[in-house]
Amino acid sequence: MTLTAPTTDDRAGEQPRDHRTAEHTTPLGFEHERVVVATGSRSRLTIIVAVHSTRLGAALGGARLWTYPTWTDALDDALRLSEGMTLKNACAGLEHGGGKAVIHIPLGMTLDAETRRNALLDLGDVVESVGGRYVTAEDVGTSSADMAVVRERTTHVTGLPLESGGVGEPSEATAAGVVTSIRATMECRFGSSDLGERRATISGLGHVGSLVARTLRSEGVDLTVTDVNPARRALAEELGAMWVSPGSEHLVETDVFVPCGVGGALTETVVAELACVAVVGAANNQLASRSVADLLAARGILWAPDFIVNAGGVIHLAFAAGADGRAVIAERVAAIGDTVRAVFDTASSEGTTTLAAAERLAARRLGAVEAPTAG
Repeated sequence: MTLTAPTTDDRAGEQPRDHRTAEHTTPLGFEHERVVVATGSRSRLTIIVAVHSTRLGAALGGARLWTYPTWTDALDDALRLSEGMTLKNACAGLEHGGGKAVIHIPLGMTLDAETRRNALLDLGDVVESVGGRYVTAEDVGTSSADMAVVRERTTHVTGLPLESGGVGEPSEATAAGVVTSIRATMECRFGSSDLGERRATISGLGHVGSLVARTLRSEGVDLTVTDVNPARRALAEELGAMWVSPGSEHLVETDVFVPCGVGGALTETVVAELACVAVVGAANNQLASRSVADLLAARGILWAPDFIVNAGGVIHLAFAAGADGRAVIAERVAAIGDTVRAVFDTASSEGTTTLAAAERLAARRLGAVEAPTAG
């Protein structure tokens, strides 16, 4: 894959540069179909859209507004996250491929309201430029209100605010899928899905993590929580949960560790120190490297693959607009637990990791349909 750094001399009205990858191969055995890297004509920020696969349909994945050391770090994240969306959408049985958008905020830069709006308009232009191959939505750093701004430049966007006729934010469905996955994992580990006697440690109390915390506490779970934002300690006090300093949460003895923050939290060092029997969380790309899946298995820690666990959000986006949307979403989110159980069974019977078992599930579905014609 040959990419040229975004420049500062792009002019308004120019089409974003389009780059096809020839080297970024994946565990699924095929390459990214299209990667666009552009300098926004209004914001001057780097906008990236990575389309990993449209084999099952238009790629669906959120738009991330985040700070990275360099634009190439943002690109790496987009490539990794878009591949994860292919896995997620395939395992969830959706008629969508995987894609991701990233807006790169340089280190030390704080976006004012005008620059933020301009960046979202620029994102809309880049999404429009790929001709419907990618549908964007909210993600880390963006909201349904932001998607309404993107909608000013492209129709290929979902997750718009309810008041604008959209389907709203998917956090509740994501959180419900996480809780369903925790029940399935506890059943596999302890023989019962009853959470009343269980302990959980939640790392990250954003929209999804907070909802998971509230649900688990309502079911009698003994909670330990943390977040890099000290203001979220108020939620711990409200729920009667133990608060620990960020970075030490994995050392707390618990039944299930629930990563709901940024990706890559499960490093070799963290896994060696984990004091739990299972890991089930909402964070994307939890494994710092593929080898971590082997380390988890070697320690007897049952890891529920994140791209299955956190699929409730895309399920919401895919079905909320339908006539029976709520019922379909509830049914599909409940089925996430069944998928988690199936992955555990496959990993156990075949003597492999849960990561390999989940990737195999996705590959089977992707292999059942013809590849799209490049255009």
